[in-house]
Amino acid sequence: MSAATETMAAKKPANGKRRLRWPHYLLIASGLLVLLSLVRVIDDADPVTSSGTVSASLRLAVPIFLAGLGGLWSERSGIINIGLEGMMILGTWTGAWAGFQWGPWIGVLFGILGGALGGLLHAIATVSFGVDHIVSGVAINILGLGLTQFLAGLIFATGEAKALGGGPRQSPPVDPIMTLTMPVLSGGKLGGWQSPDWLGSLEDRHWFLASDLAGILRGLTSDMSLLTLVALLLVPLSFLVLWKTPFGLRIRSCGEDPYAAESLGVNVYRMKYAAVIISGGFSGLAGAFLVTVAAPLFQDGQTNGRGFIGLAAMIFGNWRPGGLTAGSLLFGYTDAMNVRGGGQAVHALLLFVAILLIGVAIWQALRAGKLRPQAATDLARREVRNAYIGAVLALAAAVGLLAWFLLSDAVPGELVSFTPHLTTLLVLSLASQRLRMPAANGLRYRRGEAR
Repeated sequence: MSAATETMAAKKPANGKRRLRWPHYLLIASGLLVLLSLVRVIDDADPVTSSGTVSASLRLAVPIFLAGLGGLWSERSGIINIGLEGMMILGTWTGAWAGFQWGPWIGVLFGILGGALGGLLHAIATVSFGVDHIVSGVAINILGLGLTQFLAGLIFATGEAKALGGGPRQSPPVDPIMTLTMPVLSGGKLGGWQSPDWLGSLEDRHWFLASDLAGILRGLTSDMSLLTLVALLLVPLSFLVLWKTPFGLRIRSCGEDPYAAESLGVNVYRMKYAAVIISGGFSGLAGAFLVTVAAPLFQDGQTNGRGFIGLAAMIFGNWRPGGLTAGSLLFGYTDAMNVRGGGQAVHALLLFVAILLIGVAIWQALRAGKLRPQAATDLARREVRNAYIGAVLALAAAVGLLAWFLLSDAVPGELVSFTPHLTTLLVLSLASQRLRMPAANGLRYRRGEAR
């Protein structure tokens, strides 16, 4: 066997399926952009790819993927963390409390510390005392909600905080974090020179594909908060630490087989504590983002389930940073449709999803046809049958959505507001067939008790 053949074999997973690489993902993204542009032109729904929608999508996605990153760190060490929501709530309160007094960046730091404190409590309960991970996570959520409501009434509704606009359900305003706009492309300033907004001019022409690409680039390069930029950099940083450093390898080994890691000299307790505290810090940062970028103050109920959606994005991403980010952007985009486009923009997405489902139906039918001649066992025949069933269901759903699109002009407002949550349910149900969580995730570990 030649060296080139050995290399190709090494890149092929054990199940025989070829793993997708970055060129494949870029090709898929390009195809989706072309399809989205076509849908925008057909339905005359400019908000679908407008810079405002893209900017709102990013702003709405950041707290989701920060919470998801927190869940990723915790569950890669073997600790299930459904307390992300409570840790986010702690981050919003501590971030607002410090932010209105000493500035937004100090608020961000205190938000991280508040979330890390929630992570520490979760680690003490699950790692040291062996409490069931789900029970501990639920307790953290209840504690975060109740404690912040009590502290808001105690601190924000009295004294100087009240004089500055605070109350029992909200904090005084927090100064916003500075934003950046890229010069030359999006009309930013370069020194004392105000550059023209080339991307904005191209977007306003509403040309096929070119204006859509300009709108996306303009949304990513204009009025971006510095904290958003920092949050985006945490995605590759998390990948590098978890997959390219000895520290990350030790954490992941604790999530796969803690007793094997223990036999190699890894302090499993220490690694789990570190991962869960870091998880809380990420969730707290997500909460601080909400009070310094998304809205300039703390409000009761501000997280609005984003911690749970972040957990769903992590599962959709198969416990990896890249997939987690894609899932978060998807949820943020559907939420932005509710904010920016409303029923007309979501109506255009009906056609988009219908075309995708037709593609899925064709792919499943071709897959079944390819597998059918080789179906010699009951398991293989069952796989062929499931592929045909999948094709029929996808085609039926596509026909239904296409009929809905043709027979209506807009989606009802009640359904538009439910779109992000509906997307969460659909994505999790469709992704459930390919998920592979860490092997020891959620299992109780005690030093020296080898299985």
